[in-house]
Amino acid sequence: MPSAIVTRGLTKRFGDVTAVDDLDLDVAPGQVFGFLGPNGAGKTTTIRLLLDILRPTAGTVEVLGSSPRDTAVRARIGFLPAELGLDPRHTATDTITYLGALRGGFEPGDVQHLLERFDLDPTRRIGELSTGNRRKVGVVQAFVGRPELLILDEPTAGLDPLLQHELLGLIRERVAAGATVVLSSHILPEVERIADRIGILRRGRLVAHGTVEEMRASARQRIDLHLGAPADPAPFRDLPGVIGVDVEGAVLTVTVEGSVDAVVKAAAQLEVHRLISHDADLENVFLELYR
Repeated sequence: MPSAIVTRGLTKRFGDVTAVDDLDLDVAPGQVFGFLGPNGAGKTTTIRLLLDILRPTAGTVEVLGSSPRDTAVRARIGFLPAELGLDPRHTATDTITYLGALRGGFEPGDVQHLLERFDLDPTRRIGELSTGNRRKVGVVQAFVGRPELLILDEPTAGLDPLLQHELLGLIRERVAAGATVVLSSHILPEVERIADRIGILRRGRLVAHGTVEEMRASARQRIDLHLGAPADPAPFRDLPGVIGVDVEGAVLTVTVEGSVDAVVKAAAQLEVHRLISHDADLENVFLELYR
């Protein structure tokens, strides 16, 4: 199947500032793509280019097989921005009805289901709602109508833990039904739990991409060897992939990039009481790339 999102050489400059720099991106249909990077990395600018809110300085972008300038394509996209500016005078019903109509309408039963699922009173005015309840309005308007592509920027921000869990469950359900999701978030364990593939952006460039497992495999691992007696760390320092060895009493800690085969074989020559491997998580991968 063709990709849900394709960009080639996508670039956006604001004067002397390059926010997105020669970005090549492919997002397959029916998957969750985690889009990571700190503030200022270019994530929001990229999202706005995908939605035709901004036009590129150079390069191309294709969404759902066509240009995002096509209004028929935009009607198939649900979007939840990090900051959703809503008119405080309108009720939640007014807001959802208006935004849903821009995408061609929706089934009233679908709206009611989402309102009940997220425990949202549709009769209250936006200005009377808490931050969390305003966020719920954003979630409902993004998911209503069952869009083929969901672009979610910090979707769980402002939601309590139970509703965060509910939202992640809803994302899984929509993906199982064939939708594609682009998820931008600072909550790395959340992305690690739900994403099929991730891309890490730094200064407008894609510095890493792949599955979470591929990212972990390329990251540094730390192995603690609890030995029967203090050992000489020197032989471990010369092993392939080893970038650091520390000793504290009878505990030898080895930091490895890539395969740990050589370390395990060297440890087999010693009296090892315990071996503890600290698997790299997405947060470690992210921090290493930025260092």
